[in-house]
Amino acid sequence: MPPVTPLNSSSAFAQDPPGIKFLRVKFRLLAAVSTKLAFAAAWQLFTTPRRLVEKKWETAALADARLFWVPTAHSKVAAYEWNPAGQRTVLLVHGWEHRASFWGYLARTLVAAGFRVVAVDGPAHGASPGTHTTLPAFGAAVQAVADTLGKVYAVVAHSFGGAATAGVPVHFNQATTGRLPRLVLLAVPGSTMAVAQRFAALLRLPAAVVARMMQHVQDQHGRDAESFSLLHMGSRLPVDRAVLFHDDTDASIPFAEAQEIAASWPLLDFRPTTGLGHNRIMRDPAVMQQVVEFLQ
Repeated sequence: MPPVTPLNSSSAFAQDPPGIKFLRVKFRLLAAVSTKLAFAAAWQLFTTPRRLVEKKWETAALADARLFWVPTAHSKVAAYEWNPAGQRTVLLVHGWEHRASFWGYLARTLVAAGFRVVAVDGPAHGASPGTHTTLPAFGAAVQAVADTLGKVYAVVAHSFGGAATAGVPVHFNQATTGRLPRLVLLAVPGSTMAVAQRFAALLRLPAAVVARMMQHVQDQHGRDAESFSLLHMGSRLPVDRAVLFHDDTDASIPFAEAQEIAASWPLLDFRPTTGLGHNRIMRDPAVMQQVVEFLQ
């Protein structure tokens, strides 16, 4: 479930790269032949993250972390630990096409504040094996890591990672209180259907193809796609305190979705930002400082 930017105007479509134009033609032809074929191709694209080229600063981010592997139901995922002597554990969950190393700035900030920090490479992301993943599969992997860690004090999750953690949802501290003391969400989508609709709008998928995608989720998981949405799950989460940061210039997840989440979750601490977009919010010094203060 990539955080796709909606394209609403003809001028925006005219500026699309050739790859998007090619995909639109491909899906139009497939849908004309068979809705089933178009669905299969769309689902594969929807669930296949790109492996982005590693940036130089990512190597430094993981240099002092301990790599360990966590078994999952069908495979394994990579996880990284900083400051194992820290008294409270913070789990970091990245977004679509990101990886644990993207948390380098925040990990260092949390370690300096005395926390034990663990970050996971989700399925088909980072060092973890696989070529595709879904929201439930990503959430199941986070669940496996959470169960391995023991007592988790806090979770910081970005975008797709927040949707998987809070929308599936992942259950923390099941051996004790069953509650999570602190939850920090960054730039998360409010509605699963809205994400699917943005994906469909980007590729101009016929409604029948989108309907097949939603039916596939229902068939595979016994619940409709929108039931995974934070708009439905957020206020039900067994969390002592939760905060949401979302930027009003986010081009991937509309700011209006964050406002809807806040409206549906009375106890949520909503902190809008401006000028940070979808990704820079993860490493902005002011946001990181607020996260540390919230966790303390």
